[in-house]
Amino acid sequence: MKLPSRILVPTDFSEHATCALDYAVALAHKLGAKIYLLNAMGLQFAEYPIAVTADMIDSIMRSNQKVLEALIAARAGQADFAPAILDAGDARLIIEQQAIEIGADLIVMGTHGRQGVKRALLGSVAESLARTAPCPVLLVRTNNVPA
Repeated sequence: MKLPSRILVPTDFSEHATCALDYAVALAHKLGAKIYLLNAMGLQFAEYPIAVTADMIDSIMRSNQKVLEALIAARAGQADFAPAILDAGDARLIIEQQAIEIGADLIVMGTHGRQGVKRALLGSVAESLARTAPCPVLLVRTNNVPA
């Protein structure tokens, strides 16, 4: 069995995702693996009664890129990081596509631990990926973080 050398860590910038990133950093450090930090920015602006311009989307993407870079900078020296990845669209599809493109050996991501109606209404990117991803998925449940 080959140990992971490329770990994909999707983030939505939540506390759950940050806990999963820290877990992945510790794991990558021990394994000598490289971390690929990804933000799959959903563009569900149709839900909002405002006009969204290309400039607004560009501004959001620049802001998300800065947050990705800050997350990496805060963990500099703790693990080897590839350049941050930012993409827009359906998170499930983007994460699967990026895992294939980078040849990920493992995906590490947080889970909110939603149950019941919240889970039925909001769905679970983590649960979906655990079933369909092209590589193993490690879900880091963070019970101590508010949902």
